[in-house]
Amino acid sequence: METINQLSTVDTNIFLFLNGLHNVFCDTFMFLTSEKLVWVPIYAAILFLLIKNYGIKAIWIAIALILSVVVADQIASGVLKNLVERLRPSRDWSLNGLVHIVNGEREGGYSFVSSHAANMFAVAVFTSMLFRKRIFSIIMIIWAITISYSRIYLGVHYPGDVLGGIIVGTITALCFYFLLIKIFPEIKNNKLKIKGLSVFYSIYFATWIVFVILSFFNIYNF
Repeated sequence: METINQLSTVDTNIFLFLNGLHNVFCDTFMFLTSEKLVWVPIYAAILFLLIKNYGIKAIWIAIALILSVVVADQIASGVLKNLVERLRPSRDWSLNGLVHIVNGEREGGYSFVSSHAANMFAVAVFTSMLFRKRIFSIIMIIWAITISYSRIYLGVHYPGDVLGGIIVGTITALCFYFLLIKIFPEIKNNKLKIKGLSVFYSIYFATWIVFVILSFFNIYNF
């Protein structure tokens, strides 16, 4: 119990440090980053890559990817949060006045583990294993890390929650990926040049640029 308390104290101190690094620009940028629906263009671009490169098999790949996200989300939100029952930092009154909250969003439910981190790392790890392109993998992991960090910035998760979510999402993605190639081994052996990456990269970076522009405008109340 003493070790758990010590880890919790360290986790809280790291959270307060990271959460305290805030400004007007990042408030808007991280708030947008944390919203799941704003990433629909990225999801659509991933679907485009699947269809472009795998044809009819894209259906089974998409199902495996979706299932990895659903299972990761259920483990995070449906099992671990209710099992551990850790209060969010934004809901912990012992931290009242110390937590930076953006737009009054404290969110409900429990904190451990972060379903955002679990879901995004499920997508990032699964697609990275599938396409095996270094640049693609790097930007997908950066994407997942940024979204995960936004949960700390917004005051709704501790770093330990995010780390737990990363582990859940990664393990779930690997399980479904290896199950997929067990059923369709030709997917693993696909040596074709990945087609459509330029389209994906364009959509990916355009989305980030829009976030930056909106965050910049918010500084001057445009």
